[in-house]
Amino acid sequence: MSTFGGLNTSHTALNAARTAVDVAGQNIANVKTPGYTRQRAELASSPVAGPIGVLALSRPGPGQGVMVTGIARLANEMLNEGVREASASSGYHATRAAALETLETGLREPGKDGLSARMQEFWASWQDLGNAAGDGAAAAVVLQQAATLAARIADGSRAVSSQWTALRKDASTMVDQVNHAAARVAELNDTIRRSTLAGGQVNELLDERDRVAADLASIAGGQVYDRGDGTVDVLVAGNPIVTGTTANRLVLAGPTTPGGTGAVSVQWERRPGTAIDLDGGELAGALSMLAPASGGTGGSLNEALASYDAVATALAEQVNAVHRTGATPNGTTGLDFFAFDPGVPAALGLRVVPTDVSGIAAALPGAGAKDGTIADRIAGIGRAAGSPDEVWGSFVGKVGIASGAESSRAQVAALGLVDAVGRQQSESAVDLDEENLALVTAQTAYQGAARVFTAIDEMLEVLITRTGVVGR
Repeated sequence: MSTFGGLNTSHTALNAARTAVDVAGQNIANVKTPGYTRQRAELASSPVAGPIGVLALSRPGPGQGVMVTGIARLANEMLNEGVREASASSGYHATRAAALETLETGLREPGKDGLSARMQEFWASWQDLGNAAGDGAAAAVVLQQAATLAARIADGSRAVSSQWTALRKDASTMVDQVNHAAARVAELNDTIRRSTLAGGQVNELLDERDRVAADLASIAGGQVYDRGDGTVDVLVAGNPIVTGTTANRLVLAGPTTPGGTGAVSVQWERRPGTAIDLDGGELAGALSMLAPASGGTGGSLNEALASYDAVATALAEQVNAVHRTGATPNGTTGLDFFAFDPGVPAALGLRVVPTDVSGIAAALPGAGAKDGTIADRIAGIGRAAGSPDEVWGSFVGKVGIASGAESSRAQVAALGLVDAVGRQQSESAVDLDEENLALVTAQTAYQGAARVFTAIDEMLEVLITRTGVVGR
């Protein structure tokens, strides 16, 4: 190797070591940056110049130094996909668990403000009236408890309706977020492909694309497939929402009020009318809660509304059936105690018909105003099979079981996500000890190359200044 060749070799070593120092420093600077993937400078020997002429048969000469072949991004796509799958599962169960917990809390069961307590007080007021038939004060308590019970049923139904409406708005926001994320992935695909073809560094762009894809998976369960040209496809429910540099938009369709016709669904904007069967993510969890009632197996919120209506209907039918057989203080029979306002759900339209003691049929016909037989029979409705209390208790039990089970699933899914992220971070996250070691190694290499450079420079200086001088 010539003297000036040695200078070139040490110069390439200096450049390579400096690049390694820069990369290690960048890793350390981004140790707390979310989504950052650690990098490494890839080094290789510069190729040996091919001999020519008579030297072609001689042994190859030494290497020509060190070159940087690239900046490697230490990511593991299998682990990244595991994080996306875990995010989709966690998002789905967390959304359902939160909605069911809100529903369960709104029931106020057990407790003095719950519907069960209100019905017990209602039945107890009839029992008191049976013991003091004809007492205006006892009759007034019955009317008050009846009005309070009807109001509690209506309030509970309205609260569930409000929760349904709020969750549908959240679902609409989620669809907007998915569309924005898909558009951003398509945009990044284009930028990454162009930069790769131009020989530029795209590691930071790849980090951002992975973050956006993970967010999309958390919301809609997206799966990512590498196209091999610097771009990726993202699939939702088996269909591409991102293909290369093109993003396909989603829309939220279906009723905007609870109990409406049809189901709330996500559809492709370019193919309206066909619902997408999402298989994970927060959006799928929200849609499952918004689904129509189906005999106890439908969406929990619409099932709750149906249960409030069922309680109101059972209450009115069973009380009216007994009340019609009784007589008021003036002997009138065949009267209803409850009625429904037309055009609204039963839970919202339930109202008390009598306005005072003259409209309450507490006695058997012909038994006199002091008879309380019918009041006693109405008081016993709450203890009978198929009573409104039993209808309500069955629903409350189902909500409690569903909420507890979904909460457990959400906890398991969250732990799975933590585990997946931990395995991903063990591969791609910055480790300060490791980076400090890499930094020291690169700095030592830099110092060694600099020392070689200085030695050759000093040798050249001696040769240039002392040649021909020795012996004078």
